Amino acid sequence: MADLFKRCRDYTASNDAKAMGFYPYFLTISDSEGTEVIIDGKPRLMLGSNNYLGLTTHPKVREAAAAAIHQFGTSCSGSRFLNGTLVLHEMLEERLAGFLRKEAAAVLTTGYQTNLAMLGALMQRDDVAVMDISNHASIYEGVMISRCRIRRYEHLNVTGCEEILAGIKPEKSTAIITDGVFSMEGDLAPLPELAELKRRFGTRLIVDDAHGLGTMGATGRGTAEHFGVEDDVDIVSGTFSKSFASLGGVVAGPAAVIDYIKHHGRSLIYSASMTPPAVAAALASLDLMENDPEPRERLHANVRRMREGLVQLGFKVGTAETPVLPVYVGEEMRMLAFWKTLLEHGVYTNAVLPPAVAPDDTLIRTSFMASHSNEQIDRALDAFATVGKMANLI
Repeated sequence: MADLFKRCRDYTASNDAKAMGFYPYFLTISDSEGTEVIIDGKPRLMLGSNNYLGLTTHPKVREAAAAAIHQFGTSCSGSRFLNGTLVLHEMLEERLAGFLRKEAAAVLTTGYQTNLAMLGALMQRDDVAVMDISNHASIYEGVMISRCRIRRYEHLNVTGCEEILAGIKPEKSTAIITDGVFSMEGDLAPLPELAELKRRFGTRLIVDDAHGLGTMGATGRGTAEHFGVEDDVDIVSGTFSKSFASLGGVVAGPAAVIDYIKHHGRSLIYSASMTPPAVAAALASLDLMENDPEPRERLHANVRRMREGLVQLGFKVGTAETPVLPVYVGEEMRMLAFWKTLLEHGVYTNAVLPPAVAPDDTLIRTSFMASHSNEQIDRALDAFATVGKMANLI
């Protein structure tokens, strides 16, 4: 028989990149205080984290996580379905349902598993998922698990979405599924227009707002609040690994739907539940989020300062008012060289390669925190100016 491992031995891309000195993944961080990290023994300014509100090192979040360990231990050692539901999980679900203005919420072990459980449970073989082509991988995997039909429209193309919906037979159950804030480009989904299509065609609207929760909207409720269409979004999903300074995920919506997902979502039923410190950290972050808008305001001020500086330098950058700010480079090797030289100049960013983007549309993904100081933003701009000139990008 053919050797199953042959394809593994034939895969050389990662080793080739390492040999060339351009391998951008699995870099080891030996210490971190949030905005600054240590890599290879040297300090780097962190512009590649999703710790948007800077809460991972907040004293109240650390104290809450430590207190949960003392009370409940380090793990539930079981799934939510069996022995893994603590009073903390139920507290977080109740608080999040109220925060997101939905009837009910369920929390899961990761944001990725949240979308697998939600979509794998809700969508069935004869249903149709109408999706933005740039949706997160967890959405794609969730609908593939369900074996429903998948119809994709070009990124942010409302007309394309409308044409797909118009061609679906009325007896089919359908859902428009989209990211709220797209993770690589930082684009905002056109939720007002998608909400109008939802009403006109009688479909459902599901938004994965992993990067919007905590960062978008007047109170941090996300992209739907930002656009004023919360009542039109049927289901919101998200993750705690970004603004909530933890690890886990949430899905919120009608009570009957959430109950159905809890009893049919395989990644919920067959995975160990969020650990006690993770739940407590998310609860403490929600407390801070609800009671102090200043971190969210500082976050957006930092992004504006960086965007304006990069544009003045001559870089092509994203324009959406989100915490994700892409710097477009183009050709793959040119981008990797730019990324590596930035790192050597003390600035950590994310190199984004195909298939996350088109082959000639590679980018440097930067993301920002409320805890970045003005001095750090200026230092980052100085590095981009120096390296950009070295790379003939500006």
